[in-house]
Amino acid sequence: VGLSVGPLLQQYQQNSFAQPADTEMLLMLEKELEILRYLQQMGYHSLELSPVGQFGSCSVVGTVSQKKIISAIRHTEVMADATNALALHMAGIRKTNGFKSQILRYSTVHRHIRALYRRIEGHTPHFKVACMVAAGRDTGDYSFELTTLKEQLLHIYQLLSNIFAVKKIHGRIIAREGYRDDTLLTRVQELSIDLPMKTTVTQSADENNYYKGVQFKVLIELDEGPEVEIADGGFTDWTQKLTGNRKERCLISGLGLSLLIKLCRTQAK
Repeated sequence: VGLSVGPLLQQYQQNSFAQPADTEMLLMLEKELEILRYLQQMGYHSLELSPVGQFGSCSVVGTVSQKKIISAIRHTEVMADATNALALHMAGIRKTNGFKSQILRYSTVHRHIRALYRRIEGHTPHFKVACMVAAGRDTGDYSFELTTLKEQLLHIYQLLSNIFAVKKIHGRIIAREGYRDDTLLTRVQELSIDLPMKTTVTQSADENNYYKGVQFKVLIELDEGPEVEIADGGFTDWTQKLTGNRKERCLISGLGLSLLIKLCRTQAK
């Protein structure tokens, strides 16, 4: 590519994408193992993904611009969202196995990198996220939606409270378009009453084409500081698009592990 050894060090020092992570590696690995062991026990099978995803994994089925992704050669892109990669993998399993009624559940911890990121304190171009994806079939009465939404919110709560000792946890469920009526939201409101964290259910004032029906966020508060959004998730139509089957359902979620470890380390000092 015409590079010489002379400017290599200077270019490296100026390239934030190539810099090491600013989290404590041993602590990160310990927490990763705790998270994956817990989720494995809860039926979310751990899967180690490739460092690259299939080209278009984020932009084709979602609403993410390819400009935010570091595109590579051989029809690949550097991993920008592991939930997309999990959903793609699971769609292949679902289609090959004949769309059985059993719910597939996978989890992973993966380092993500984004071509465009917010240059503010605490945010870096690459970071680790703990992910869950559930894929299954619409069997009526919103069974898939209610089952998977409740379990993923509970799992995030347990991870935060037991592994990271977070005391103040707040859930926020946001209505999104994509379902025929408000029945799902009504059922979700009933479900939220039984969650161990205070959870509010609201209509959204902003436009969002990424999630369908319901989006959720989990926020935490440490040392009387401001609330910080630490997890995000919701229902998507990715597996419907990938398989061509409108009965397919998919719920994704991600927990910001790099940010969480930084916050908890700061609190402990």
